[in-house]
Amino acid sequence: MLGSSRSRRTVTTALTGLGLLAATAALQVGTDATPARAATTHRILFDNAHAETAGNADWVISTSQPDPLGQDSTPSAETDWTGALSSWGVALQKAGGYSLKTLPSGSSLGYGGSSATDLANFDTLVLPEPNTLFTAAEKTAIMNFVKNGGGLFMISDHTGADRNNDGEDAVEIFNDLMTNNSVDSTDPFGFSIDALDVGSGYPAAISDSTDPVLHGSFGTVTKSLIADGTTATLKPADNSAVKGLVYRSGYSGNTGAFFATSAFGSGRVAFWGDSSPVDDGTGQSGNTLYDGWNDTGATNAALALNATAWLAGSGSSSGGTGTCAAAQLLGNSGFESGSSTWSTTGGVITNSRGQSARSGSYYAWLDGSGAATTDTLSQTVTIPSACSTATFGFYLHVDTAETTTSTAYDTLKVQVLNGSGTVLSTLATYSNLNAAAGYTQRSFSLGGYAGQTVTLKFTGTEGSKLQTSFVVDDTALNVS
Repeated sequence: MLGSSRSRRTVTTALTGLGLLAATAALQVGTDATPARAATTHRILFDNAHAETAGNADWVISTSQPDPLGQDSTPSAETDWTGALSSWGVALQKAGGYSLKTLPSGSSLGYGGSSATDLANFDTLVLPEPNTLFTAAEKTAIMNFVKNGGGLFMISDHTGADRNNDGEDAVEIFNDLMTNNSVDSTDPFGFSIDALDVGSGYPAAISDSTDPVLHGSFGTVTKSLIADGTTATLKPADNSAVKGLVYRSGYSGNTGAFFATSAFGSGRVAFWGDSSPVDDGTGQSGNTLYDGWNDTGATNAALALNATAWLAGSGSSSGGTGTCAAAQLLGNSGFESGSSTWSTTGGVITNSRGQSARSGSYYAWLDGSGAATTDTLSQTVTIPSACSTATFGFYLHVDTAETTTSTAYDTLKVQVLNGSGTVLSTLATYSNLNAAAGYTQRSFSLGGYAGQTVTLKFTGTEGSKLQTSFVVDDTALNVS
């Protein structure tokens, strides 16, 4: 269609306002952060900022926070540190090669800031049964941390385990993280957590001698323990990297997964359906705890420790720093979450009836004002170093009121920039001469930028007369 000239001041969307502007500003900080990379010393952050000690829970490695070494700098037994996760923490400390910290109560998760407990300073984040919802900014931080190479350990509990009586339990909190974030809410990890309360059992590990979580440096995993926990439903069509490792009795394949791993961007993800397996039975006075860590019918310690090592970069299973997991890396790729994840000039992402989306309701509309205008649309992304193929694609529709068949009065440049804003490549330049009915798919190879964090940027520049509209929808950056 031939779009009429529009005024930027009159274009509206359902998602504009001060709240969105503030959220967008926070997103820019997160996506520009230095990617997390596993170092020689694996840096692990245990979360205690989301009611992990509410009720009978005591999911901390030590009461000395953020640094457990403040309680005992050379722990040799689980009781040298105080907390129901002290066995886990002490085992890692004794193994060497691990630096452990706790995010204290009253803090918040961030990525790309100056805090010593900012996620950019760590390789793995452990979320041991959180009992309060993550804020929008925290969800952005978590997702970008994983997308850029971090490891995420999600430990749930059964449905209804609302220890602080705020109306939210770990099942709901984790599902909210995966389905209601600004980075990728389209089943990013390839699983959802089931609203179940499975009373007891010893879920068994699959037979896979090559899996580094089941057969790692801390031992071989045969079974885990479930004592009022839940499972996950796997959706490999959404993320081919998802893999069930331990299953509830009578289940296999895509249902009943008690422990699962996945990948997102260049990071790794692990899910465990119960907090009981990591409970060592010791903690602060007044808590009712259960020693699942040392349960003789299971190999929970080996599972927790192997998974921690894998998440931080050890091993060679799918995802993470060693191999490339096939994935689509752009957040909010179809613009259906408004301006989330993207940085834009005002009014670019819209559901205005002046143009039409290729799919859904929202799209990006650059220029089209019939006046001197420059519009931009950009997103920063890390391309995993192990991925040999990286293809950036989008659908473009151009319509114009220009009548010339020879002069490019209005242009749209598609460019790759580095972290300093320097243009590394101009992939293409479109103009009023490319006007045509409908959308046309465009694609470019970005394999040469593997291992780099780059910004993909559209810049539309319009002259002082006669509108040209550059309309973009359904973007993607597919790696494999």
